[in-house]
Amino acid sequence: MSNVIHSHTYDNGLVLLAESMDWVESAAFALLLPAGYIHDPTSHLGLANFACEMTQRGCGDRDSHRFVEDLDRLGVDRNAAVSAAHSSYGGATLATSLEGVLEIYADLVRRPLLPAEQIEEGRQVCFQELWSIEDDLARKTMRGLKERFYGNPWGRSSQGTAECLQQISPADIQTFIAQYYQPEGAILSVAGKVDWERLRDHVGELFTPWNPPGTVALPDTLPPKGYLHVPYESNQTQIGVAYTSVPYADPNYFQARAAVGILSDGMSSRLFTEVRENRGLCYTVYASCHSLRHRGSVLCYAATSTERAQETLDVMLSELQKLKDGIRQDELDRLKARLKSSLIMQQESSSARSSSMAADWYHLGRVMQMDEVGRIIDDLTCDSINEYLANHAPQAFTVVTLGEQPLEVSDGIS
Repeated sequence: MSNVIHSHTYDNGLVLLAESMDWVESAAFALLLPAGYIHDPTSHLGLANFACEMTQRGCGDRDSHRFVEDLDRLGVDRNAAVSAAHSSYGGATLATSLEGVLEIYADLVRRPLLPAEQIEEGRQVCFQELWSIEDDLARKTMRGLKERFYGNPWGRSSQGTAECLQQISPADIQTFIAQYYQPEGAILSVAGKVDWERLRDHVGELFTPWNPPGTVALPDTLPPKGYLHVPYESNQTQIGVAYTSVPYADPNYFQARAAVGILSDGMSSRLFTEVRENRGLCYTVYASCHSLRHRGSVLCYAATSTERAQETLDVMLSELQKLKDGIRQDELDRLKARLKSSLIMQQESSSARSSSMAADWYHLGRVMQMDEVGRIIDDLTCDSINEYLANHAPQAFTVVTLGEQPLEVSDGIS
């Protein structure tokens, strides 16, 4: 039997979600704010990420030292990140500490101190994040792939550029937070040992004085797609491939997810078996579904030697194109076992559940019950997946390579 999923929308637009997990002693939350990097001005790329960093340097009557000390005292395992659509904050703690933790995060989003004397320290943290990508060739390649596939602003990187980061001022951060750290479009999701009515009232006391400033129109541009080679002196070549898929909200999403699972879930998957095991072409290869609210993709990656890069790309594209010929029952059986195992582990984690609930609400406008997802997995058949693939065959590939030499990629490129 499914747990009851509670939801409440406050007058200011904030949505609260909760699922009680009485068998755990923890509680976790995910807070999504409509302050993603899509809102970065083109002259200030990286602003959302910089703002996220500065909000964690004190809030309310807590300076940066006390902010960290209070969260540590409450035993919070916490995180913060910036995606295309959201700045998000999350944490897990003992259920008895949740109310105190939410009080701190209410101050963070409504009354951040943004200490001007710490702006340069915050800037250096952002620089370090940016430079870490330059040293991580896989992330650098996939960042370039998203930029090329999705275009501006959805394909941007949250880290921005060094030139833009250098120009961001305390006033820019204050303006960004005033505009986008708002309740309209915000989602607070809680899972664990919680009392719904008490939680709803407590969140209302903390967050309902928070008022929305209004919405801002968002420009969009056509993505370049096609092929891009990034010259890089190395004895390795990084390969990224993307093609259009359906977004999470699409009724066919789980058919698409299953098809990608046949490609890349586990060591018996097609890409791992054919590209790595049978041919020994690379040391890493995978494919995964990626979804924005309004469009989706499949993102693929491989890392190989310069000498074997062309063959690696050719075999990858061949395996992607073979999907339209259909999948086998033994492949689907293995995939279902892996998906169910993942679902069971999510049921045992309040952190994973709070995050998935918030994502569901953003993409679907509702939360999927665990047993609903289980039924969808059970109902997957070779016929239904093959029918999907017949109508959504992988094609029109966007390709980004990073290494010494460009590759031949004329066939099937968008």
